[in-house]
Formats: sequence, C-alpha cells, structure tokens
Amino acid sequence: MTFKNFSLLPELLRSVEEMGYGEPTPIQSKAIPLILEGGDVLAAAQTGTGKTAGFTLPLLQNIIKKNKPRGVVRCLILTPTRELASQVGENVRALGKYLPLQSVDIFGGVNINKQIGRLRRGIDLIIATPGRLLDLVGQKAVDLSQVEILVLDEADRMLDMGFIHDIRKILAILPKQRQNLLFSATFSDTIKKLAGQFLKSPQMIQVAAQNSTAEGVTQTIHPVDSKRKHLLLSFLISSKKWSQVLVFVRTKHGANRLAEKLIDDGIQSAAIHGNKSQSARTKALDDFKKGAIRVLVATDIAARGLDIDQLPHVVNFDLPHVPEDYVHRIGRTGRAGHQGEAVSLVCIDEHELLRDIERLLKRKIPTVVTPNFEPDPSIKAEPIVNGRRNNPRPFSRQKQPRQADHHRPFFKK
Repeated sequence: MTFKNFSLLPELLRSVEEMGYGEPTPIQSKAIPLILEGGDVLAAAQTGTGKTAGFTLPLLQNIIKKNKPRGVVRCLILTPTRELASQVGENVRALGKYLPLQSVDIFGGVNINKQIGRLRRGIDLIIATPGRLLDLVGQKAVDLSQVEILVLDEADRMLDMGFIHDIRKILAILPKQRQNLLFSATFSDTIKKLAGQFLKSPQMIQVAAQNSTAEGVTQTIHPVDSKRKHLLLSFLISSKKWSQVLVFVRTKHGANRLAEKLIDDGIQSAAIHGNKSQSARTKALDDFKKGAIRVLVATDIAARGLDIDQLPHVVNFDLPHVPEDYVHRIGRTGRAGHQGEAVSLVCIDEHELLRDIERLLKRKIPTVVTPNFEPDPSIKAEPIVNGRRNNPRPFSRQKQPRQADHHRPFFKK
C-alpha cells in the first residue's frame, strides 16, 4: 500500500514524497480513510507511530474540499505541551506547504501580542495548548465559531496534566456540529469517559505500542557536562573513527550550532531541519549517504522518513522530551539484521528524561564514563519548583506561561 491508495490530493502526495515517507504506518493506514469519511475517530497510538501525519493529511484534505473562504479558523488541534504544539505545527506546515492554508502555533512563554497579530491576518488552522488558547479567547483575539474539525492529541497526557477543565471550556465554545478526533496512548477509563462526552459514534482504532528496540542496537549512556557535550562528541567520532553518524538535537538553532562546531573541529558535518530548503536537505542527505560528510545533525521533524541503509551510529546529543521518540530515533540503526550503536550524551539536567526512557524500556541503559570527560560533581541540576525549573529557558520578557505548559521543562544548552 502507498499513500496514493487514499486518493489524496496531488498537493498532499507531493509533500508526502518530499518528506521521504514510504509506505503508510499502521495508524496511518487505519486513520486516514476513516477521517476522510468525515466521522469521529477515537485512536490509541503512541508517539513515533506516525499518528501526526495520520490525522494531518486527511484533515487538510477535508478542509480544502469544502471550498469555503480562507482565513477563518476551521480546524483546532489541542496538545498538552508547547514542544508538541511546535512539532505538530511543523508537520502541518510541511504536509500542507502546497495548499492555500495558513496555520499558527499558540502556546505560553512567547509574546502573546505577536500571536494576536498573526491571528488577525487570517488563520485556517490553530495548533494550541489549552491555557494560552483560553487566554486569547478571553481577550477576544480568536474566533472559534467556525471550527469544523477538533483534534485532541495525546489526550491522556492532557488529562494527567490537569487540563480537563480547560478542555471542557473550549468544547463549550466550539460549534456543536464538527468532526472530532481523539488520539491517546491508551484507552484508559478516563479517556473513554472523556470520549463519551463529545465524540459521536466514533470509529475506534488501536495500534500496538512500538516500545521495543531492535536487538542489534547497542545502547550506552555517556555522562558529561552540558558545556562539554560537543567536545565529547568530537572525541568519540575521531577516536573511534566513526564514518557515518546521525546526531539528534532538539532545536533548529542547536543543529546549526553543533554542525558548525564539528566543522571547526575538522569533522565534515551538515544540519537538516525545518528551516532548511528541500533542496538543501536533499543535498545534505545525499552527501551523507555517499560519505562526503561524516555527521548529519538533525531535529526529529527533519529526520522523519529518513531511510539510510546500514547506518552504524546514532547519537542523542539531546535526550528527547518524549521517551517514545528515543525508540524512534535509535531505530534508525541496527536495521535488517545489521549491528548498530546508539550513544546518548546525558548531562545532569537530563536525568529525569533518562529515567522516563528507562521506564519505557523497562531496563537500565549501560553507562560508559569517558576518561577526561567525567561530569563535574559540583554541578547540580537546577531545582524544580512548582513543576518547572527556577531558570527556565527565556522565550520573551512576557509573563511566564502557566504551569501546565511546562510539563516537560526546556533546558538551556
């Protein structure tokens, strides 16, 4: 099966091809046809299963096919965290790049006036965290009266974070006639209760969690202070004579900075992320595959769909905020019976993220301390107060977002 089997618009198929997607994943194969039909869907799928594209492709097609005036909010996607809102937003823009639709990500911690200005220029899709969306509703800066499609992404996490009251407030504002899509990691009793409150005769989809890692992948943790991560990475690549390394970072700017530092160290590298043109990303990947560059530094979004035969090394320069993404990342190596190595450089501020990953894997990952790169024992992790660190990464001089938007703290690199 290919994406052409879903009778998607040529513009969407073009984006799918450019993003390097091959065959649809199980969640995509099940969700896309049902969502295209226009009914409600209740789906259980973990991060890393392709669920974002699974709901984004059909909802974009449903919006376009109704051929209504542009610049009015017709789709609302709610996420529990700003990291996920940003990630989903990138997917929406990448998959819908050839469609005449505008989208915006809305979450706390950034200048609200800029978001208001963006909304006033006309928006078709909003990807938002509940708290900031309600702030904008309260300021009458956003009109949700024309919403035709509502998506609750990672609904179980939203309930765990105490968003149920905000969700109910938002549901009360929306039109009664709309398509509803609810995605959750599990069909817990609380999720079923929530679904029963606003889904209408939903089609149910359940995809097995992909939490197991390939047997051929050797995993190790390398403790190191955050300021010395790039030095340790350069040392490992040079001393071990690694010839092909895919390195994951959290941010686009972080990808650029790291690639530049590695080049300064004499290691040919390139960065790929959402701000790079498609031609630049294609060239970087081609150079990587043929050995013209040794290191490809990528964000999670840019690395989606990458298919590199016999990739020997994957490095987590930054641990992912979502533990399932760790499994997705290291699954790039050790394919088709080949051996692979997954190395994670972990500073003290990432120990909580490491614990989440090990809980998901149900085992400890072996630790390797590299001589001369031992962590400084005098450095302590920033204390967490009221669910967030004392010195969160500054996004602007505006007031800090409400606590729920900081479920996964940002760490300053």
